[in-house]
Amino acid sequence: MKIKVLGTGCANCKRTIALIDEVAKSKGLSIELEKVENIKDIMAYNILSTPGVVVNDKVVHAGGIPARDKIEQWLAA
Repeated sequence: MKIKVLGTGCANCKRTIALIDEVAKSKGLSIELEKVENIKDIMAYNILSTPGVVVNDKVVHAGGIPARDKIEQWLAA
C-alpha cells in the first residue's frame, strides 16, 4: 500500500505522517509512506488545504489531522 502525505512541513503534516506510521505499525502492516512537500506536486492533487492524504493514488483526506479510526479504515481497505 502506497500512502502520500501532502503538505509543506507544518506541524499538522508531521503529526499526520507520525499517526499513519503509528497505526500501520500497531496493525503489523507494511506500507510505503511518502511525504510530498513540493507545492507543484501538491497542487496536482487538487486539494485546497493540507495535510492531504493519498492512498494508492486516490485522495482520501484534505485539511487537518485525520482521526485514528479513519486511518484504520484506509489501511483495512
